[in-house]
Amino acid sequence: MTETQDSNLLHEIGSASRRLTKSERRIVDAVLDDPRAATRLSIAALAELAEVSEPTVNRFCRKFEPRGYPEFKLRLAQSLVLGLPYVSSSIAPDDQTSTYTAKILDSAVLSLRALGDQLPPALVDSVIDRLLAAQHIFFFGLGVSSAVAQDAEHHFFRFALPVSAHADVLMQRMHAAVARKEDLFFMISHTGRTRDLVDIANLATARGAHVVALTASGSPLSKASSLAIELEVSEDTDAYMPMTSRLAHLAVLDVLAAGVSLRRGEALQPHLRAIKESLRATRFAPLPGGKHST
Repeated sequence: MTETQDSNLLHEIGSASRRLTKSERRIVDAVLDDPRAATRLSIAALAELAEVSEPTVNRFCRKFEPRGYPEFKLRLAQSLVLGLPYVSSSIAPDDQTSTYTAKILDSAVLSLRALGDQLPPALVDSVIDRLLAAQHIFFFGLGVSSAVAQDAEHHFFRFALPVSAHADVLMQRMHAAVARKEDLFFMISHTGRTRDLVDIANLATARGAHVVALTASGSPLSKASSLAIELEVSEDTDAYMPMTSRLAHLAVLDVLAAGVSLRRGEALQPHLRAIKESLRATRFAPLPGGKHST
């Protein structure tokens, strides 16, 4: 989705009334009456406000290209402002500090709220199964996604899992070339269109290893993976600096980490305690009043 398309959504909605049903026109009225408020409504709340059913809202959203209501809300939020090239689609050149701060935080909140509909419990459980069964987990990412992969290593190391993160393409390729069937390669890419990552996924698959992708729906990387968490995050990283997509990926990894921790249960506690105890000597004593120093 390009910035130009995003900025035209309100115009598209307003000009579409003639070809919409009576129920859908009530949705238009509800959205156009206060577009900013509409970006914060759940699908149930919008359906109630427009006095229509939730399936009607979903059908209405799909007429404007989004796959469903969460993506429609993100595109609606982006349509309220004109983006600053190469920075963010939600920031305008004349924004004051308080304005662009609120826009970035609102955009982040909307993206994270939209994740709930994109993470089926069965899929989350399947990925956790793969993580727990792996003899070695490799987290791969490039660019901004390399930082997300590094964060994943910090998370999953604590669960007594054999894990490493790699951001160098040549190192990624070498690990994939000698992959074992018990290995898991967790590939992170917002677009899923980076040729190197797709090639590496295919190389690992050819060796019989499992490949899990955290990426865009229907992307080349998703198709090259044995299991994919497909996210629709309306952020054009070809034109703008990655922001909400990075936060969405970090949140998904938090969900997976929580699931792994719960599965490991009490048996994991001595390991976690040993890690915490090893850090105690590196910190100053707590400040008076129970506050901790940084």
